Amino acid sequence: MAAVRSIFDYVSKKCYNGLFDAAKEYLDGHWREMNLETNRVPTIDSYELVDANVQRVYVSDLPGDRIAFDVGLELEVAVSMVSRHNDSEDTSYPWLRFSCEGDLSQGLEDWVINKIEMYSKRNPAPNSMSDALVPDIPPAQYEKVATEFLEKYYPEALRTTKYGQPPVYVDPEILAKRLNLSVVTHRISKEGAIFGQLFFLAADTEMYDADHDRLVTVHVPEKTIVVDPQMYLLRNLGSVNNTIVHECVHWVKHRKVFMLEKLYNDHAHGITCEVVGGARANMSKLATARMEQQANRLTPRIQMPAGPFKAKASDYIVKFMREMGARHEIEVMEAVIEQLSIDFVVSKKAAKIRMVELGYESAVGTFTYVDGHYVPPHSYSKGAISRNQTFTISGQDAAIQRLVSPALRSLTQEGDYLFLENHYVFKAPLYVEKGQDGHLQLTPYARSHMDECCLVFDMEIKGEVGTEYYTVCYLNREEGAYTFNISYNEDFQAKTKDQQKAFRQQEKQEEMGIRMQMTDNPSQCMKLLMDWRKMSNMDLGVAISRDERTIRRIANGENTPNLETAVLICLGLNLPPTISYKLLEVFGVKLMPGNTTHLWYQEALNVKYNEPVEDAQAYLAEFDVELK
Repeated sequence: MAAVRSIFDYVSKKCYNGLFDAAKEYLDGHWREMNLETNRVPTIDSYELVDANVQRVYVSDLPGDRIAFDVGLELEVAVSMVSRHNDSEDTSYPWLRFSCEGDLSQGLEDWVINKIEMYSKRNPAPNSMSDALVPDIPPAQYEKVATEFLEKYYPEALRTTKYGQPPVYVDPEILAKRLNLSVVTHRISKEGAIFGQLFFLAADTEMYDADHDRLVTVHVPEKTIVVDPQMYLLRNLGSVNNTIVHECVHWVKHRKVFMLEKLYNDHAHGITCEVVGGARANMSKLATARMEQQANRLTPRIQMPAGPFKAKASDYIVKFMREMGARHEIEVMEAVIEQLSIDFVVSKKAAKIRMVELGYESAVGTFTYVDGHYVPPHSYSKGAISRNQTFTISGQDAAIQRLVSPALRSLTQEGDYLFLENHYVFKAPLYVEKGQDGHLQLTPYARSHMDECCLVFDMEIKGEVGTEYYTVCYLNREEGAYTFNISYNEDFQAKTKDQQKAFRQQEKQEEMGIRMQMTDNPSQCMKLLMDWRKMSNMDLGVAISRDERTIRRIANGENTPNLETAVLICLGLNLPPTISYKLLEVFGVKLMPGNTTHLWYQEALNVKYNEPVEDAQAYLAEFDVELK
């Protein structure tokens, strides 16, 4: 395991002798005003600097390779008093603050003391850095830092262009050139999990050779960004651009982290340049996580500067609403995001997130990718949910939450909520309709009033930085291992209209009436339910892909269906859950709690019962569950 890299430790060892000598000289000139007196020695006749300990090191960034660092040095001073009656001795422990600076590229060999004074607490200096030399950037300062970055390296991107003119986008190749960085392409890994690498120093490193399907040693010069060409094939230009700008941010903001590493490892420029397992060291992992967080947050702000981006977003909202005759922003938001992604050469996801950051809440429900497809655009009342909440969840999360949340199970067990378009939506005509293709869908009204008809889920985002992320010579740009913890929010109250609640209540009363008429006789139940749904044996057979004769025998009580056929009958008749479970009981078939397939059948019966059978089958197929 690699040692923790610490500027505190380095300064403590490197500068100790110089600090001690300077402290001794300062003591000789200022001992009278340093309050060295103690209870045992109220009057000082003599003193001696015995020892000193570095207690604090505060670092701030300077241009080039230089840093400023303030050292809090605790002195151990022996003091004594001579009197007619007795001699008294004691130890005093005053602190001094040394304001210093030095060049990291020279290993701080040139370090100098600019000022010495009695120690006192201060606010962090501008451009302060962590013990690992990662810049301290408060979240509220990201926009400011991104603007300063552009002012220095790409000022034209801050210009707001006229209506009808595209913005000036940040060309990553030009940005890299201005930073004296080279951009090359090379397969990095076989899996394609690593998007890019930034080499601070020249290195011989292993990369993937696709022609021979093996790792080979490749020499990479210093100041080089390597981009995996698979990025161009498997992703989009926006992702490639993001990767390059991301690495440029690392070069500007995090170069000194690697310079600190080189102070500890003088052979870092050699053949074996990686610190194996370096990320497993506590400080290294923390430093890496902070660097990656900063690069992730700064990169989109650099690619999509707030001023020009908001100006263009507002222009396009007005333009597309006029051209499309739209009444709500949500109706044009897909077009707006798509155009912004083209103008700024970023992914649609990045453009969407940037819009949300800048206050466009209607963008939240746009380009939401779940279960292998985009969810139709949707919106809600401003402030209805917080940023860590969502109406949209995956089918798997929906099933898990019904299993673990009694509150959600209670809401859905009687069929009050359907799972449509990756939302739990209240079953009422204002919110659910049949589309032209005959499939159920949310109404346009529901999609623009999600807080009125859909359930809300809390979303906790968790990320893990790769354990081999932090190396001596380079920093990887990997695909983030992010996961979302979803949990049903019991406190959220949908603002469902009373009329729609009344409609559903009336519908449930009808369902309860049917349920109460069911006996334990299969034939009686089938006749009752088929008459209720106005379906013949032929109609039901066509709906569930069974021949009319099979349905007739089941309906007459001559044959008992197996579990799969029984579930299909329930779905084919669009039976609400309470009636479905009674019919399965009458047929003598059971859904076993410990059987995964049966659990998914149960989900379909609960939340997909009102849809065509093929839709329920397609839903199950997404989770590798076959029902035929």
